[in-house]
Amino acid sequence: MGINSVAVVADLGESFGNYTIGDDGALLGLVTSSNIACGFHAGDPRIMDRTVADCVERGIELGAHPGYPDLVGFGRRLIEATEEEIRTDVLYQLGALDAFARVHGGTISHVAPHGRMGSIAQTDAKHARAITDAIAAYNTDYVVICQRGLLAEESRKRGLEVGYVFLADRGYGDDGMPVSRSHEGGLIYDPELIGRRSVQVVQEGTVRSVNGNVVPLGHDADVLLLHGDHPSVLENGTALRKALGAADIRVAGLRDVLAEKAEVALAR
Repeated sequence: MGINSVAVVADLGESFGNYTIGDDGALLGLVTSSNIACGFHAGDPRIMDRTVADCVERGIELGAHPGYPDLVGFGRRLIEATEEEIRTDVLYQLGALDAFARVHGGTISHVAPHGRMGSIAQTDAKHARAITDAIAAYNTDYVVICQRGLLAEESRKRGLEVGYVFLADRGYGDDGMPVSRSHEGGLIYDPELIGRRSVQVVQEGTVRSVNGNVVPLGHDADVLLLHGDHPSVLENGTALRKALGAADIRVAGLRDVLAEKAEVALAR
C-alpha cells in the first residue's frame, strides 16, 4: 500500500523547568522529524528554544505539537473549551514555536495536535474546525499530521495537506484506530513488536489489533510516531529503525515522503 518510504517522528521538548521527560538528544539520532511541545501541555520557552536549535542543527524537520493548557494532565484530559478558545490556543502555540524556528534559521513543516485535543478532533467537528482554522489562518503550507476522520477532512477543506500518522507504540482496535492507553495492550512495551508492526503498516497498510485481528488502517502510513514519554522510547526507536532498514524501507522527512507519493500518483 503506497510507497516504500516513511518519516519517523518523536514528540520532543516535553520537559518543563527542572523536570525532564525523555532523552531528546538520543532520539534526534533516530528520527527524521519532530513534534515539539509548544508550552501548553508540556515544554517552556527555554526547552522550546533548545529543542528547536538542536533539531535545526541536526537537520530534523520542525513540527508544532499544540495541546490543551494542561501541564498537570500532560494534555491527555478533555478540556471543556469553546471553539474560539481552541482556535486561539492553537494559534498562540503556532506563533510561539515559529518565533524560535525563525531565530534559529528553521521553518515549521507540520502541525501535529497533541493528546486528547488531537484524538478528539478525529470525531468532534468543533475541535476539527478550530484546529484547522488556526493552522490555515497562520500558514497554509503547514502539513497536518493526523489519522483518518474529521481533522483530515477539515484540513483538506481549507487546502491543507495531510500526513497520515501511525502510532508505532500504541495498540489499535478492530476499527483501525488506537485504543485508550488504559485498555489492555493500549501501550506496547515490546520494541521488536513495534518494529515488525511498523513494517507491516508501511508495506501492507494493515495492523494486528489488540484482539488479534488483522485490520486495514484505511490510509497510507506517511509517518511513524514514537511517544517521547514512553519508558522504552530509545529501545523502541532503535528497533523501529532496524526493522525498517531490514525491510529496505527508506526513512526520510515527511515532506520528502509526501512529495514522492505525489509523484507516484501522477505517474499512475
